Amino acid sequence: MIKRRTNVEIIALGFAIVILVGTFLLLLPVSSDHTDFLDALFTATSATCVTGLVVYDTATHWTLFGQIVILLLIQIGGLGFITIGVFLATYLKKKISLRQRGLIEESVNSLKLAGGVKLVKHIIKGTFLFEGIGAIILSLVFIEDFGLLKGIYLGIFHAISAFCNAGFDLLGIIEPYGSLTPYASNIIVNITIMALIIIGGLGFIVWQDIYEKGFKLKKYLLQTKIVLIMTIILIVGGAVLFYLFECQNSLSSLSQEEMILASFFQSVTCRTAGFNTVDVSHLKPSTSLLMMFLMFVGGSPGSTAGGIKTTTFAVLTIFVYATMTNKSEANAFNRRFDSKTIKKACSVFLINLIFIFISAIALFDMQPQLPMQDVFFEIFSALGTVGISTGITRQLTMLSKIVIVLLMYCGRVGSLTLALSLSRKKKISNCKNPVEKIAIG
Repeated sequence: MIKRRTNVEIIALGFAIVILVGTFLLLLPVSSDHTDFLDALFTATSATCVTGLVVYDTATHWTLFGQIVILLLIQIGGLGFITIGVFLATYLKKKISLRQRGLIEESVNSLKLAGGVKLVKHIIKGTFLFEGIGAIILSLVFIEDFGLLKGIYLGIFHAISAFCNAGFDLLGIIEPYGSLTPYASNIIVNITIMALIIIGGLGFIVWQDIYEKGFKLKKYLLQTKIVLIMTIILIVGGAVLFYLFECQNSLSSLSQEEMILASFFQSVTCRTAGFNTVDVSHLKPSTSLLMMFLMFVGGSPGSTAGGIKTTTFAVLTIFVYATMTNKSEANAFNRRFDSKTIKKACSVFLINLIFIFISAIALFDMQPQLPMQDVFFEIFSALGTVGISTGITRQLTMLSKIVIVLLMYCGRVGSLTLALSLSRKKKISNCKNPVEKIAIG
């Protein structure tokens, strides 16, 4: 008897299949002059898991065909293959089964089974709307520098990459591996990219809630309220600290306005986008640690972003505060978190810490010559599906690349899949073991 796969297993397997198909497409001679299997796998994983870590400069190594493959992988990885598949099915007037609706619920972290198909339509329409607007604005800038066709292509590529929080760029034609540093002082490019990153990282549930309720803040779902508040705190707090840490270091050559712009850009992009407008290889240790924290938290559930998610961090913070103040329950906005939510948040947090610890040991053992700060930065960037690197990605050995590939995959589906599996309904026994206290702390 063939065991029926669970929804979370289908999601994990689906991402793996997309990565493998992308790998073989990138291995074709039409994609590049020459790319070995591991580097193609690394790039396909980075694109599908919307990370942005690269072993080759995207603009100079890959042909137009290869770049389009990467762009398609980014779009599929950002939206999720389930979302795209269901949308195509509805477009072809095919009936969506209850099983498929369950897949939608888990793939986009929906809070309810009902309305999943409608949500998918909103996701697709919203995605193309925001990416389209972003592409038009960016194209107007790039056309001036690269001509009409090249400018439009660059506008489309970077709009999709930014919205999906991928961090891939094609500006290596100016400076290889330079990301958006040539446009560090361009307000239009910076604000457009930041807006796309933030919108893509809010989460599809938040989109729908804001769309249905407008600016009636009191009527928002608890998740929407937490996501919006945490997003503002992390962006503003991260920008202020980045400015204070780097105003006499990496930002010293910029004007006051450019310093503020660059600080906000790095604060936004650290939360899983992967672009950078300053050289992160020369950051102070305090700034690197700040960026690692932002990468670890990441975006919000059901979005194109990675990390443990803003809601996870908020629930844990509120729960710890409630424990410290001797409160019996963890509450926010006159609502109480149930025990399942707190358990899931603790599980996601601990699972990610375990991933970091194991991968750090592996990388330090395989390449002890690499600086500790850079290794941890790479690990947080991979697991948080961010894509910012201090430059050591190209120095990684074969085994080290495999570790990073696994981290990117786990960052996109690993902790989420494990958390979802914990929430699946199982037969609960009425018999319970006796309680015995142990000392904690």
